[in-house]
Amino acid sequence: MSLVFVDSVGLLALWNDDDQWHGAAKDAFIPISDGRTTLVTTSFVLAECGNAASRTPFRAEANRLRLEFEAAKTLIWPNEADWRQAWNAYQRGEADQAGIVDHISFVVMKRLGIARAFTNDRHFRAAGFEAMF
Repeated sequence: MSLVFVDSVGLLALWNDDDQWHGAAKDAFIPISDGRTTLVTTSFVLAECGNAASRTPFRAEANRLRLEFEAAKTLIWPNEADWRQAWNAYQRGEADQAGIVDHISFVVMKRLGIARAFTNDRHFRAAGFEAMF
């Protein structure tokens, strides 16, 4: 079974028909929703989604997704080493000046051996990962 990291950019594009990346996100999601791919994300990504969806019709979707990740045990809570490593990379400006949540994602992805991310965020490409759309 393959692992795919789910980023907030991908989720928000998938939920919102008006998002410029909605079509691409929808197309990219079809093959990874086949039951043979395990979707993984971090508590930080879900917090980002919760913030972005707080005043939208997708608020319930963000909470539903949280419950699904928790039930599947694929919601990753970064550890202290992940936290420190991400902040060090952030301080150095790695991955084209990516934000701290992205750096936490990169550290977790490396630790878990995940190469693909459901996103189109250029920072994932800059960090050496495959952005799926």
